[in-house]
Amino acid sequence: MNKFNSTQKIGTIATEFPKSKELFKEYRIDFCCGGERPLHEALQEQNINEDELINKLNSLYEDYSAENDLSDKAWQEAPLSQLTDHIVNTHHAYLWSELPRISKLATTILRVHGEHHPELSKVHKLFNTIKMELELHLAKEEAVQYPAIKKFEETNNAADLKEAVRIIRELQNEHTEAGNILKELRDITDDFTAPEDGCETYELTYKKLHELESDVFQHIHLESNILFPRLFELEEKL
Repeated sequence: MNKFNSTQKIGTIATEFPKSKELFKEYRIDFCCGGERPLHEALQEQNINEDELINKLNSLYEDYSAENDLSDKAWQEAPLSQLTDHIVNTHHAYLWSELPRISKLATTILRVHGEHHPELSKVHKLFNTIKMELELHLAKEEAVQYPAIKKFEETNNAADLKEAVRIIRELQNEHTEAGNILKELRDITDDFTAPEDGCETYELTYKKLHELESDVFQHIHLESNILFPRLFELEEKL
């Protein structure tokens, strides 16, 4: 019997089977910002053969489930503060470190190759837009939401939980904006493929942009598909 079908939410599939995210990326199916949608909506919208994708998805599950490649499921049960610490120590740390480096690289290739590759002006602008938005987003999570989550775990006080939930819609909108920019960057860069006349720095910049996309998508997935739903569920219980 197949584990997954097209009526399930994309985010639920990504949470239950993390390896599915690689397949979703291949087909450009948004599993983070669009995680609340049923899979069939994305398939119809993008004219993707449903049987083909579902068969691939379930085949992947059969291949990898034996290896216990289901790590995201642990975050559905771990203490919320453990999840937020993981996000900060893994994804926030990556962004605080890499965003300035990628900014320098994007500026360098614009200066060197911009005359013959006018698309680099758009790449530079989009990257610096997402850099600014992500830095504000990280600061908001670290200063407001995550401390409120830790305080709630200590007090079990409804007011502390309310503070943790208060800015979720705002954070979700920022997730969507970041996801849209990354999708546009992927289109402009031809799936992060440097041109034949691109130098090593050009190739490195596109490689770093690709890494950025992967990290941000996983970051958003952990929040939108696991952390936020858990907070909403707690709010309903209280």
